[in-house]
Amino acid sequence: MEDMLELFIASRDTYAADYIGFLRYAVPILAAVLLLRCVLPLLTFKREPEIWAWLNLKDGSQIPITHWENVIGRSKSSDVCINFPTVSRNHAVLTRYDDGSWTISDAGSKDGVLVNGKPVQICALKERDRISIGGVEMKLQPITEKQEIRQSQLRTKAASGWDTVANLLILTIFQCVMVLGYLLTGQKEHFSSILEGFGGIILCQWLLYIFYATIHRSSFELETIAFFLCTLGMAAIATVKPGETVKQLMAMFLGVVTFLAIGWSLRDLERAKIFRYVAVVAGVGFLLVTLVFGTEYYGAKNWLIIGGMSLQPSELTKVCFVFAGASTMDRIMTKRNLILFIVYSVLICGCLALMNDFGAALIFFCAFLVIAYLRSGSVGTVALAITALAFAGVLAFQIAPHALQRFTTWRHIWEDPLYTGYQQTRALMCIASGGLLGLGPEQGLLQYVFAADSDIAFATIAEEWGLILAVMSVLCIAVFGFFSIRTARVARSSFYSIGACTAASVLVIQTMLNCLGTVDVLPFTGVTFPFLSNGGTSMIGAWGLLAFVKASDTRQNASFAVRMQKGSEVA
Repeated sequence: MEDMLELFIASRDTYAADYIGFLRYAVPILAAVLLLRCVLPLLTFKREPEIWAWLNLKDGSQIPITHWENVIGRSKSSDVCINFPTVSRNHAVLTRYDDGSWTISDAGSKDGVLVNGKPVQICALKERDRISIGGVEMKLQPITEKQEIRQSQLRTKAASGWDTVANLLILTIFQCVMVLGYLLTGQKEHFSSILEGFGGIILCQWLLYIFYATIHRSSFELETIAFFLCTLGMAAIATVKPGETVKQLMAMFLGVVTFLAIGWSLRDLERAKIFRYVAVVAGVGFLLVTLVFGTEYYGAKNWLIIGGMSLQPSELTKVCFVFAGASTMDRIMTKRNLILFIVYSVLICGCLALMNDFGAALIFFCAFLVIAYLRSGSVGTVALAITALAFAGVLAFQIAPHALQRFTTWRHIWEDPLYTGYQQTRALMCIASGGLLGLGPEQGLLQYVFAADSDIAFATIAEEWGLILAVMSVLCIAVFGFFSIRTARVARSSFYSIGACTAASVLVIQTMLNCLGTVDVLPFTGVTFPFLSNGGTSMIGAWGLLAFVKASDTRQNASFAVRMQKGSEVA
């Protein structure tokens, strides 16, 4: 084996130049084919509402119930619109549970909700119960078990197993092509680390697919895109810090485990509610521990050093924050719960401000805006929150000059290219030198700049692998956002739709801050690029957020977070 390696090293210079020329075209072509195959099913699937029951009115008309949580009211935005003067705008919430049972609860209406002539706040429903909402009488007629199975079989199918295998084969070829490039241009002492890093990703993606196949799930597009981004991140690390490939690989393994654990918790909404309370406590706990025991780097006290390992707990708090913000419709209708969430958000952002981690605070605030709008539907609430942010921002600049320096450097990086603008000016020059197709692995100069594998990893990919591939990595994150918006309309529960939209928003906002900060379009905050930047907690947090996006997918045989119907081979 050693002799073969020595022979390869001795002869590689003969082929390196030709291979790098081939590499510059092969990599973007493989990436484009792969992403096209993964993105099209996510953005073009037919959105079909599921019918879970019917409301039978006295006049003989029927109203279909298309969600597990349904607001009944006079408002046009209600899931069940009853245009009658005595019905409140948001009168009641009709809820289905995993076992097929139903409840109805009053949403703070004027005339209340009657079941069999008795006023109720929340009541379990039977099929023949008489419901009165604002004087309008109706009965609930759930679909039968056979109808449920038939409905699941008629839903839009996810990609077939062979499509997924083909996608993974293309991704594996893409990864092998990149590895061979490093073997032809890299140093002998780094070969084992590079092979372990890329080989570990290949092993992990195929093992996860095999697990999906055993539980009869065929949709793997979201995961394939995530592994594609992890591969680009491994490429940046192989160039800048090849000794950390295995560490990042282990973080990715933990991220996948987190992804599966959160998906399992979301299979049952009652179980998800319990995890939600744990997440609320953990989210604050991570930040409080960092405040007390954290280490300050570059003006921000957002790192924990444990046994030689550096952790950034705020990345894990993002997952907890999404769990805390997602809620079922019966709780959303209670203003007290929204107020409690606002208090929780202020506490989170306050801790981050004390840590001088204003980049993370901005991400959390944007996530809060998404949750506040989805839960209240009020543009006024969002406008009020943005106004409060403006005042808080002015106060932060007075208290923390570190934050103000970020803004004074913004759009002025060329005035001091050797100090405050050093990273960004080098990033811009290296992106330009890389052109559309890149210079090849380890052929760039950005690898010698601080944080080339984390804060400005986007520029490292652009320099060595081309601007086309770097832009593709950004579009991957955008796809998560568009997919979440499409699934939100047919999601079974507000818990899933709010969780998916918020998680995708965090990923998109974080990517925007990272990439646009690198090229000086936005202030440089130092936040990571999800899945791509070097950082263990960032990787785990990104996979945790992806679990919420996955859980909102109701296509046939798509998400492991959606239970399979009894007697059916589809989900």
